[in-house]
Amino acid sequence: MIKIFHLTFVLLSITSFVGRIYFAEKRPEMLEQKWIKIGPHIVNSLLLLTGFILVFQGQWLSGEYGWIVAKIIALLGYIGLGMVAIKNQGALRWKAFAGALACFVYIAIVAVSKNAFFFL
Repeated sequence: MIKIFHLTFVLLSITSFVGRIYFAEKRPEMLEQKWIKIGPHIVNSLLLLTGFILVFQGQWLSGEYGWIVAKIIALLGYIGLGMVAIKNQGALRWKAFAGALACFVYIAIVAVSKNAFFFL
């Protein structure tokens, strides 16, 4: 059940990120609305919470856990690049957006494969 919640929050998180990029590009005044400012933080907090619960439920810390560390590092990259993408304009926005999406895809692949170096 927690996994379903976690996957739902993943979908909501990426959707809200893409939506905020759209608003930043086409309708920046929308980013000033309170629910658009607060909503993604709530979703992402619940995403992290369910992720931690899954880690402890699956007892993944008892064995090889390098893939979890890799996901956390990629998550920090996703957050940083996402902030750059939302707050900037032009080519920098789109490069940061592409980088954030690449981090997201990496996190998803590592979550499924449990291998931080799946590409080797």
